[in-house]
Amino acid sequence: MQNIKIKTIVVSMVSTNCMLIINKNNNEALIVDPGNEAERIEGEIAKANCQPVAILLTHGHFDHIMAVDELRDKYDIPIYIHKDEAKLLGSSILNHSAKYKMPYQTKADKLLDDNQKLSLAGIDIEVIHTPGHTSGSCCYYLPKENVLISGDTLFYGTVGRTDLDTSSGAAMRESIQRLLTTLPEEVEVFPGHSNSTTIGHEKRYNPFA
Repeated sequence: MQNIKIKTIVVSMVSTNCMLIINKNNNEALIVDPGNEAERIEGEIAKANCQPVAILLTHGHFDHIMAVDELRDKYDIPIYIHKDEAKLLGSSILNHSAKYKMPYQTKADKLLDDNQKLSLAGIDIEVIHTPGHTSGSCCYYLPKENVLISGDTLFYGTVGRTDLDTSSGAAMRESIQRLLTTLPEEVEVFPGHSNSTTIGHEKRYNPFA
């Protein structure tokens, strides 16, 4: 991670990793999965003295999205998500916010395709569609930085749940195989919950590999 730094802000009732990906060269930043606590995220942005330019969502579950509208409005920036996940953003039932009696729905500004290449905040990003946890889950691969933002697809030593709306165990297996067989072992993986890992570690020790 020569040109970027990643700051993790743990938010929401289920300890979601909201991340700031900051380009050291221009101090522009990407906000990933702001699940809640918009004011605290804004405070961390101010401390880092960076300028957000986009919000990237790995999927549409409530614990990854509930601060997006406040942050979009404050910084006047677009929200990106895979095109197959738009329906979760728009349904408090599917995104499970209604289950916790705090119904929330929103809409993305940019819908993404598998293998789409982005350049945001001066950072090259490749979109990898990884259905399984949800049908429109995706990971964000930063090839020049050897970084993968894996959302709730790949975790340290395990994978995301596949017993929820739009989940699929079979799709998850295919997504995990795709990640572990195509990405270099040295790639550092930043998941949506808990600790970071590497592709090499997961290839050797993840029981779902």
